[in-house]
Amino acid sequence: MVKELKQGILFTIVTMVLLGGAYNVALWIVGRVVFPARAEGSLVRSADGTVVGSRLIAQKFTRPEYFQPRPSGVDYTAASTGGTSYGPSNPDHLQAVEERLEAVRGLEGAAAGRVPSEMVTASGAGLDPHIPPAAAELQAARVAAARGVRVERVRELLGRHTEPPTFGFLGRARVNVLELNLALDDALGTPPPVAGS
Repeated sequence: MVKELKQGILFTIVTMVLLGGAYNVALWIVGRVVFPARAEGSLVRSADGTVVGSRLIAQKFTRPEYFQPRPSGVDYTAASTGGTSYGPSNPDHLQAVEERLEAVRGLEGAAAGRVPSEMVTASGAGLDPHIPPAAAELQAARVAAARGVRVERVRELLGRHTEPPTFGFLGRARVNVLELNLALDDALGTPPPVAGS
């Protein structure tokens, strides 16, 4: 019985070291060597090296000079990711969609049929950093007018920041809102701050 007890204790120690330590350290090293940017959280930095966000997490943009992301069920708070858990027939969900649709129509001057569903429904995590190209195109005229440039210039930047489906066939084309807005600032200049902000 003592022999079996020693074997059990030894097995527990060995598996704890291997699976609780060595395995995690090996994965950490592989991540740091093979995928260094992803291991750091896919951080996006400004020209001076300051971290301005992550390409994986949406940020709230409200000024007319910027493209806006999908609505967020958690107000873009990364510490509390999650959707609203409302089903498609939930009255609260339907009311929120109607309110968002009216807000987008008012902001973009677009007919309801032109507004992509991603602009009126929150993503499952509440932090989806991408919008479809149609949602970005809907916003291009407003962004161009607010920045005082031709809409073609904004569309050119939009085209350069449209990502194809993964491996050419998984998912859909998409636009990372943070990266597009930073490219706008880089190419067209950062808008002056709003008074009182």
